[in-house]
Amino acid sequence: MAENIDAANPAEASILDRMPMRDEEGQLRHEFVEKIASEIHAADRPFLCEVVAELHEADLGDLIAALAPEDRVSLVEITGTDFDFSALNEVDDAVREEILEELEPETVAEGVRELESDDAIQLLEGLDEEDKEEILDRLPPSERAELERNLLYPENSAGRRMQTEFIAVPPNWTVGQTIDYMRGTVDLPHRFYEIYVVDNDRHWLGAVPLDILLRSRRPVPLADLIDEDRRRVSALEDQEEVARMFGKYNLVAAPVVDTTNRLVGVITIDDVVDVIEEEADEDLKALGGVTRHEELSDNVWTIARGRFNWLLVNLATAFLASSVLGLFEGQLEKMVALAVLAPIVASQGGNAATQTMTVAVRALATRELGSYNAARVILREIMVGLVNGLAFAVITGIAAVAWFKIPGLGVVIGLAIVCNLVAGALGGILIPMVLERVRADPAVASGTFVTTITDVVGFFCFLGIATLWFGLN
Repeated sequence: MAENIDAANPAEASILDRMPMRDEEGQLRHEFVEKIASEIHAADRPFLCEVVAELHEADLGDLIAALAPEDRVSLVEITGTDFDFSALNEVDDAVREEILEELEPETVAEGVRELESDDAIQLLEGLDEEDKEEILDRLPPSERAELERNLLYPENSAGRRMQTEFIAVPPNWTVGQTIDYMRGTVDLPHRFYEIYVVDNDRHWLGAVPLDILLRSRRPVPLADLIDEDRRRVSALEDQEEVARMFGKYNLVAAPVVDTTNRLVGVITIDDVVDVIEEEADEDLKALGGVTRHEELSDNVWTIARGRFNWLLVNLATAFLASSVLGLFEGQLEKMVALAVLAPIVASQGGNAATQTMTVAVRALATRELGSYNAARVILREIMVGLVNGLAFAVITGIAAVAWFKIPGLGVVIGLAIVCNLVAGALGGILIPMVLERVRADPAVASGTFVTTITDVVGFFCFLGIATLWFGLN
């Protein structure tokens, strides 16, 4: 029916109705991007302003990322005040910084003024100090002071994530006064979930959820509705801890207080979702030895330089594992089958260790693994390694005998498989726990150390047991 209406009255249909942005799978349509690019080259401001007005900030961010670098800046400049700068927080850091560096500071400052404080901070914090100061200098003194206060908080803290727009009222107000205040105030937050109650010095006293407020009669004092036990967040608290608290207690918003318990901001669920995505992205990259700053839009040199250090560490550990093979050079010359089968033992141990390590890193990140249950979890992983080791010892032993027709070889590789899978299970859980204890990121370094252990133990066990079994000295 909608298609018929659009066909009969094409002028009444929006641009996105006439020209869909995404295909059936949710991917950007190439024709749409090409159309936007051609209109940018033609400097068709009315058309482009209508498009950016219809797009959600996330969709606008996807469009910006799909455009050529020179077209991105042109789109912002052509659409002017109609462009939603919050869309720049939806693109890779490299793309955002590239656009901001090309734009005039006055343009960026005007865009920042239209943003909520948390979005403005996210936009500014990636810039170098000189560019940041140049933009802040063009803001009104009150707005500049507010953003500078937030920027003083540590990176990845609640103070950086919070927005400073919230509703705070005194405890002697009634429900009716509060509702009238909200109706009569133009400059309210775009979205809020509760009213905060503060004293004359803005010390936090409690919160009143909107649903409780709207269900109460107008004469009721707010003091009777205050939830004094409402969970709140310190401005200095790490954003990962904040996200964990939101998940544990099913929060949609939380007040942020300073060291004197003064209300300074609020964190909402949309900010927390961003934190969860960033932390998951960072941990996933770290497990692969990739820096957290690497983006899909980075150039070849930036990516290669970022990955070089961990590849160098891996090379050093590979030489360490290979040196074990050098200790058994004579045995390998006498029985070529050992050289063929040794990588199988190391590989199986490495895979088992990676499984254990992945579970351990996640459990440490979510605080599910601690000193209170460490012994039980370690014992469980050892037993898992032993059970799988015995199963694969049988499978690998039969395969080795069938391949090389040497009966004793099956026993040797079977014993080595059991030893290495148990060692892999131990390394996979103990190494992340040790790194966590010394306040290092378990996701960053665990993979390299665990792989080295399983390679060394695997080679040493297999070749050592073979030496004793076959008398190859």
